Amino acid sequence: MGDEAQYLFRPMTILDVEQVCALEQICFADPWSEKSMRDEIEKNELAYYGVIVPVEDTSKVVAYGGFWGIIDEGHITNIAVVPELRGKRLGQMLVTGLMEIAKMRNIERMTLEVRVSNQSAQRLYERMGFETQGIRKKYYEDKEDALIMWCELNKEGEDK
Repeated sequence: MGDEAQYLFRPMTILDVEQVCALEQICFADPWSEKSMRDEIEKNELAYYGVIVPVEDTSKVVAYGGFWGIIDEGHITNIAVVPELRGKRLGQMLVTGLMEIAKMRNIERMTLEVRVSNQSAQRLYERMGFETQGIRKKYYEDKEDALIMWCELNKEGEDK
């Protein structure tokens, strides 16, 4: 059994916001504010957020991600894993959990943006079935371009 057996995916709650915001500070150049994150959880009916937590302490957030479900499309907003646990398949576990929730909500395809410099994230998304469909020029605050990636969910005969 891999490292992922020591962790579980669960819905994010308002009690997780402080830890998620701390993770945002570590992982992103332009982190979301605590108010923005609270609004996502409490007010955005289109949003779903999940967290990865250790089995032995389900209150400790080690990764989080979310998406907005708009009609039949899911737009992944953020994916973050604590730096010391990267490479342990938690990102894959997180994306898989989000994709399963999306399927349950009748979402047919998912999209995301990823920095052109973030090769490891791109490889993860490609393994998960995402394909690059375009570029958003100067998408990030620091003017770095983003790849636009899409994944079709519920493909017939798909073996994920």
